[in-house]
Amino acid sequence: MKIGLSYDVKQTAPQAAGLPDDAFEEYDSVETIDALAAAIGSLGHEVIRLGGGVSFLRNVLACRPDLVFNIAEGLGNYRSRESQVPAVLEMLDIPYSGSDPLTLALCLEKPLAKQLVAAAGVAVPRGIVVGDVAELDSPEWKEFPFPVFVKPAHEGSSKGIRNASRIDNPQRLRELLSAHLTLYRQPMLVEEYIAGDEVTVGLIGNNPPRITGIMRVLPQKPAQDFVYSLEVKRNWREEVRYEVPARLGDSILQRIEAACLAAWSVLGIRDLARMDFRVACDGTPYFLEVNPLPGLNPQSGDYVIMEQAIGHPYDKLIADILTAAIRRCGLES
Repeated sequence: MKIGLSYDVKQTAPQAAGLPDDAFEEYDSVETIDALAAAIGSLGHEVIRLGGGVSFLRNVLACRPDLVFNIAEGLGNYRSRESQVPAVLEMLDIPYSGSDPLTLALCLEKPLAKQLVAAAGVAVPRGIVVGDVAELDSPEWKEFPFPVFVKPAHEGSSKGIRNASRIDNPQRLRELLSAHLTLYRQPMLVEEYIAGDEVTVGLIGNNPPRITGIMRVLPQKPAQDFVYSLEVKRNWREEVRYEVPARLGDSILQRIEAACLAAWSVLGIRDLARMDFRVACDGTPYFLEVNPLPGLNPQSGDYVIMEQAIGHPYDKLIADILTAAIRRCGLES
């Protein structure tokens, strides 16, 4: 098959003054694209690098691949930016891997995704969306419990999630919101901080998906209020250790699996995803977010680390994702 590869890379990201230092954290490295192309090519497919943005438009019209392996994050600060490439592909009637435009937009918009997941019976942290610091003067904040956690409403790859995102008091909350509303140019989600274990889950396939791994993220040094922040992720070899499979007990693991499948179904996810949870002291898994375009860096992506920890090499992971997409699209020969 002729497989197109759609992506955005950090090296060609549009630079502009005033952007936060994590503005292009979601974008991939050239090394990741090379590894993906090699893995897909090793399966006997012809790989065509489509890129992203305007280059993607030109290239996809010129070559019309049989299927596109999509990891493009989209351009701009739009909350539906991850839907850009899949929407074009649907217009051109070209099959592609991963979730459709609606699901990608839903998952990136964290507050809306959590509303749907909560409606499916999954526990989520209590939260409020803030678009202006003046909103902190409203009555609903008088009873909101501290500590809280602050994050951008529609970002991925831990953008805006820092060591300082856990807040203990109203004054510090006001200061951080004032800074981040300006820096990230979008509403911020303020939610109750769930003390407990940080857990991430990998899923592949369809009808139903297969849970490939449940990984607990533990700090290298004891920490009472550990935050799996961007600073930690950028220095993960020194900061954390990954426990795969997570040693949390069968009943808790079953609750996590049930929560994953419920979230997957209500959000309409396809082919692959990585879901993040906090497991509270009573064993309740609280849904934090889902990434239907998980990072596929062959060395540092959590999704890849999980697979490798259970003995699945990188090429097998990519083959499994591609196979799930091919089968779903009815393209098996």
